[in-house]
Amino acid sequence: MDELQKASFQIIAAVGMARSSYIEAVAAAKTGDFDKAEELMKAGDEQFLKGHDAHTELIQREAGGDPVNMTLIITHAEDQLMSAESFKIVATELIDVYRHINA
Repeated sequence: MDELQKASFQIIAAVGMARSSYIEAVAAAKTGDFDKAEELMKAGDEQFLKGHDAHTELIQREAGGDPVNMTLIITHAEDQLMSAESFKIVATELIDVYRHINA
């Protein structure tokens, strides 16, 4: 496995776990467990940061003159990264809505 594939799989794994944590956080908020929802959002953020850092390394590599060849796997990794980031925004809003409903 080459370096690009390895980085791609690191991104996919990390942001996949982040998105799962965000989904679980919304489910916890739906039942009124806001402490658990906060913990899950923080855990998701930690995983997301790992994926984001791996992606940033690739960007820095290319900015330094070492081009990154776009492949289907890196495209998928970037798609997953954006999906997790988008879901985090939605999860944050949904948790806030559940807080208001629960109040």
